[in-house]
Amino acid sequence: MPYESTGRTAQKSRTRQALVTAARDLLAAGLTPQVDDAAQRAGISRTTAYRYFPNQRTLLLAAQPTIAPDSLLPPDAPADVGARLHLLMTAFAQYNFTWEPQLRAALRLSLEPAGGQPMLRQGRAIGWITEALAPLRNTHPRVDVDRLATAIRSATGIETLIWLVDIAGYSREEAADTVKNTARALLAAAVADGEDHRRDDGPA
Repeated sequence: MPYESTGRTAQKSRTRQALVTAARDLLAAGLTPQVDDAAQRAGISRTTAYRYFPNQRTLLLAAQPTIAPDSLLPPDAPADVGARLHLLMTAFAQYNFTWEPQLRAALRLSLEPAGGQPMLRQGRAIGWITEALAPLRNTHPRVDVDRLATAIRSATGIETLIWLVDIAGYSREEAADTVKNTARALLAAAVADGEDHRRDDGPA
């Protein structure tokens, strides 16, 4: 049973949140905090902090983005799949850059053996992209929407943005434009391939 779920839960919830906030502040400053670092910043004793987070991984897991809406499309999203994908990718890039410090830390941890430690939360990006591509199921039934969504996610996520900024030297605006162009190219290729298959099949 988690420590904070027993006795004086309101106070324990505030203490836990103070540690999470401290971890996020340190992440935003370009650091990857240990539990001791978060405790010091929050003005909480090390002993108390470790009751909430026994190791760095659990602390950083809690500091990951908690604002993950079911959709990144506006309520009045257009029916045109190209326009929908453009809106989605614009919002997705902004989401990644807003939560960049936490996502960078999560990416580093994902490259380490987890052992018996908790897994990092899985994002909703493929679901967001699938929603943007949904009209294809009617207009281009030969396009594998799920496979296309996975391909777009693999080429446009936080990993790609980090590479473009850190290695290629792009500004964040240039990186965002690049992933939007990549998504558009993958969509165009999938649609063209689906139309080629339809022609090869001949008239129904």
